[in-house]
Amino acid sequence: MKQKAVALRYDSKKENSPRVLAKGEGHTARNIIKIANEHNLPIKKDEDLIELLSKVELNKEVPENLYKAVAEVFSFIYRITKDK
Repeated sequence: MKQKAVALRYDSKKENSPRVLAKGEGHTARNIIKIANEHNLPIKKDEDLIELLSKVELNKEVPENLYKAVAEVFSFIYRITKDK
C-alpha cells in the first residue's frame, strides 16, 4: 500500500472549518511529510481519516460528517504543542 498524506489548514478567524491544503500518495505524500517536519508542524497518523480526507477536493472545507474526527486531530495537536 502506498503511503498517503493530507495536510489541513484552519484559521478560525477566517474560515468556518478546516480546509484540505495538500494531499497525495507515494512521492507526494513523502514531500508533504517532509515539509511538515521541516516546519516543525505536528503529524498525526490516522489511515482511516486520511482515506476519507483524500476524497475532499483541494482547498475545500472538510465536510460536516468528518468534523468529529478532525476535531480529535486538532485536539491531539493542541495537546502536543501547548507546552512548546
